[in-house]
Amino acid sequence: MNNKRLIGCHVSTRGGFGRAAKRAWDMGARAFQYFPKNPRSLAWKDLDAIAAADCFRFCREKGMPSIAHTPYPVNIAAGDTRGDELYQVTVASLKNDLIIAEACGSVGIVVHFGHLKSNDPLQGYKNIIQCLNETLADWQGNAKILLENQAGQPGSMGITLEELVNVRNLANEPKKIAFCLDTCHAYASATWIPGETDRLMERGRELGYWEELAALHLNDSRYPSGSGKDRHARIGEGYIGTEAIVELISFPEFKRKPLILETEPGKDGTHRDEIEYLYRCIEEE
Repeated sequence: MNNKRLIGCHVSTRGGFGRAAKRAWDMGARAFQYFPKNPRSLAWKDLDAIAAADCFRFCREKGMPSIAHTPYPVNIAAGDTRGDELYQVTVASLKNDLIIAEACGSVGIVVHFGHLKSNDPLQGYKNIIQCLNETLADWQGNAKILLENQAGQPGSMGITLEELVNVRNLANEPKKIAFCLDTCHAYASATWIPGETDRLMERGRELGYWEELAALHLNDSRYPSGSGKDRHARIGEGYIGTEAIVELISFPEFKRKPLILETEPGKDGTHRDEIEYLYRCIEEE
């Protein structure tokens, strides 16, 4: 197995954060992602310091990075358009996630731009920047907010590398913000076109995007390029295909980054077979 590549997957935190890390390691993962709290709620979760410390120690011992994914209801583009109370709950939830991620020794928390129904397309970006500023104003930890690209139709927010870089640059605390690239989203939005990967990589270099890349969501796509549909498929079972995935992660920009599968588990209920398959494909390259 090629241990130089940090291939992993999303795992359950059932039994605690330390158990999640060990569960990932036991299935052959060398990186992992987890939800710091209930993925369908923004409610504050008190830190389980013992479980977090267990995760921190195990990951440090194994050299295994992790990232946290914020709950589904997080919508930083909405701002206070749905009420100030929900906005404040969102900011508090993001701070909560950062605290938990920091205690677990994680790289950061993955955040989507979200959506805003408005006749003013710039308002969504203003809301995003304001939310990032309020969340990070007094944050002193090492865990970062990891902005993830979205798969939406043309005209949606958070699709292009340019948008992500500009939002980071306009925030008050850009050093506390990094990126997480999702391959399915990039393909579905036609930001990445297999066969033209060199163009994506070169544009990212021009923008300084890769320098701030913290992780990669490694997913195939159930729908063709340009569909705008966020529907993940197991590697080699979608429209992207194994060859294009392997070509992308062969670039040096991804060599020591967590490569996280967000796909359906195999017949044994884990990602063991998919992780092993990817390692074999890399070794055969």
